[in-house]
Order: sequence, then C-alpha cells, then structure tokens
Amino acid sequence: MTRHERWNSLLELLADAGRLTVEEASTRMNVSAATIRRDFDQLAQQQMLTRTRGGAVAQSVSYDLPLRYKAARHATEKQRIAAATAELAKPGSIIGLNGGTTTSEVARVLATRADLHAEGASPAITIVTNALNIGNELAVRPHVKIVLTGGVPRPQSYELTGPLATGIFDHVTLDVAILGVNGVDARHGATCHNEGEADVNRRMAERADKVVVVADGSKVGHRAFARICDIAEIDVLVTDAKVAEDEVAAFTEAGVHVIQA
Repeated sequence: MTRHERWNSLLELLADAGRLTVEEASTRMNVSAATIRRDFDQLAQQQMLTRTRGGAVAQSVSYDLPLRYKAARHATEKQRIAAATAELAKPGSIIGLNGGTTTSEVARVLATRADLHAEGASPAITIVTNALNIGNELAVRPHVKIVLTGGVPRPQSYELTGPLATGIFDHVTLDVAILGVNGVDARHGATCHNEGEADVNRRMAERADKVVVVADGSKVGHRAFARICDIAEIDVLVTDAKVAEDEVAAFTEAGVHVIQA
C-alpha cells in the first residue's frame, strides 16, 4: 500500500468513526503505531484532520476528499473504464469533460491515442472542461485544443463552478459529454455531491449530442445529493465488470447502452 493509499484509507476510517486513536488505526490498517503517528501528523499539517492526544478527530473536509486522495480508489477499474470510454471519441470531436478521477484518466488516454495526434495545423480533438487539472495536463499537447471554463475552483475536485463556468455553454456545442459522477441509477439518473458542480455538468450534458457517464461499480445503483440529469438523457454508461446483472438490466431497459470494461 502506497502512502497516499494509506492516507486515503485512514481518512475514510476517520470519516466513518469521527475519532480514532493511534492504536485503533494501527490495528485497522495493520501498520505500526509509529507509522500512524507520522500519518496523523502529516495529515494534520494539511488540515485534513485535527490531531488529539493519542489520536485524531475528523474535520468536515474528510467527508469530501480532495482528488489526489481519491485517485487510489478502484484505480485499475478506472483505467479500464477510461480506455473503453476514449474509444468512443472520433478524430475531430468536440468533447466535454467534467472533473474527477475517472474523467482525468479518460483525458490522459485521449491525449496519448496515436490516431488523435494531428499532423497539420488544426488540432485533432477539442476538449471543453471545467477541471483545472485536466486543463493543466492537456495544455502542453499540441494536438489537443483545450477550452477551460471560467469559474471558482473547488479544492476537493479542482472543478470550476458558478455562473462564469456555466456561461460558456451558451456559446459552444459538444459532440459528446463525458461525465464522472458520484452516483448513477436507473431511477434517479446521474448525481453528484455538490450542487455547483451539478449545474456545470448539467449544462455540459444539455449542449452535447451524446452523454456518456463513467462510473466504477461502487457508484452504480447509488445516488448523491445533487441531480445532474435524468436517466433518459444518458446515452451510454461505461462501468466495470463488478456491476450486478440486475443493475445492468435496469439501465438497458431505460434505454442506456452499458459498456462493462
């Protein structure tokens, strides 16, 4: 287990329990007490928790982990999902990408696909995104035209939100919107935790000819607080092989094409 994976697990344990002693964390994580003390100290320095005598207590931020700590979750599944999703993009496409670990993986695959490397003056693909990390990674790719929305960034997801972020969609059209979500089910559609992100994602979906939702199996069949779009507005769901057959059947009956990577 890497340090970031260990930190991610520690923060999840703390979010569930609210308070942990060094001994409790050491037993749950199967690592030494000295390692847990160092982890608690370093996470406290980043204001991810509050250090106490003999342990730590959760801060509210622990319930909405920053993107860099989420990256370790279901990493293999997300890479397979990203590879399958990138195959849906054609050279010359205009693609909308919101923020998140899975869409960040999609962006990396798109940036390195051999057939999307432009040989002429025009870019081979255009990506419109409200994710600062995606914009930063793709800005150096000469074959990718990157369009970044305005807005105010959320440190948890690196996504730009607010009226400056949604306003750009009055002026652009998209061939496909690829949306990472916190939950998706056949009854409630696509959802996320933050209403500001949901507003941007919804506008992105409205401007696209095709809407693709990417979600590992832990998010399928679940819902979050803020609605992005109804199930009728989703064309494709790309997920992993862990999703139960009855869940897949529910999406198929709702008219969604399900790809299990």
